[in-house]
Amino acid sequence: MGTTTLITLKERWGKFKAENPMVRIRDAAKALNTSEAQLLATQAGGNATVLKEEFKEILKDVTSLGYVMALTRNDHIVHERKGVYQNVSFKDETGLVLGEDIDLRLFMQNWKFGFAVKEGERESLQFFDKSGEAVHKIYMTEKSNSFAYLNLVEKYKSSFQSAEIEVEHYSDVQNEVADDKIDVEGFQKAWANMKDTHEFFGMLRRFNVTRIQAMRLAPKEFVKKVNNEAVRKMLQIVSEAQTDIMVFAGNRGCIQIHTGTVTKLLESRPWYNVLDPQFNLHLREDRISSTWIVKKPTEDGDVNSLEIFDEEGNNIALFFGKRKPGLPEREDWRTVLACLN
Repeated sequence: MGTTTLITLKERWGKFKAENPMVRIRDAAKALNTSEAQLLATQAGGNATVLKEEFKEILKDVTSLGYVMALTRNDHIVHERKGVYQNVSFKDETGLVLGEDIDLRLFMQNWKFGFAVKEGERESLQFFDKSGEAVHKIYMTEKSNSFAYLNLVEKYKSSFQSAEIEVEHYSDVQNEVADDKIDVEGFQKAWANMKDTHEFFGMLRRFNVTRIQAMRLAPKEFVKKVNNEAVRKMLQIVSEAQTDIMVFAGNRGCIQIHTGTVTKLLESRPWYNVLDPQFNLHLREDRISSTWIVKKPTEDGDVNSLEIFDEEGNNIALFFGKRKPGLPEREDWRTVLACLN
């Protein structure tokens, strides 16, 4: 992107914000045919500070910030969880945050850009993949350690505060192989013989099966297609009964997990929302193309999830009953799923 283009983008964004003051930056980027990271970069040296690409070390130091809000999203769902970052660890390019409240799975090979961002009085750390799409954001709260935040930003501030960044689009979209080219018998046998839910993704890769294709080719007793209002109904049931659940949502760089109850539900079309003090969820119900109850065998017994997909076959979110390895699935969660059709 040359200087002329940069000035144009900065000016275009300024004009767009003036005309659309309520539009969020992610939607502005789509409207302007650019990326969120590129828009933020135009504020480098001002409201945005470019961070060094030392993301693992930054995340380890986020533990010093205290009580913050973690946000992870994809195009159709926003997952927000308040708490403290604890037990941050990495093995090669895979990372874990295993706190009581903040629970993340990190895929650092897809983290490329980082910024410290100031929006009025609100401060945050924001991270993006190579295409400029957000993978994870960390927002300061009134309970956060603002002194530690300033120290962290100063420590990881890049010496190169460029208002220009080069993005690279992903070309790793998996083309679905025709069903008759798949070893369906082998795939179904592997599914039936799973010992742990974590084997599932390796099994998909081994048989070259997409996630939504797996729903079609699975042994019939392991999947059940239900209507696309099932998530709303499930949330209403678990809210009323105060059933503990797990909510997984993410993107290519981060999966964020909420474990606990949901209480306050609110429809604000096209969004359906959970609005609790520590956990917010915002789901575009109109983007759900298919919904499935999925059963995976484990050494602790079958584990059942409610899984939703968009029209491109991308997973939007997964819902489980609260459980820990070594323990069987809760019967109250199975009772909830039995109410869905």
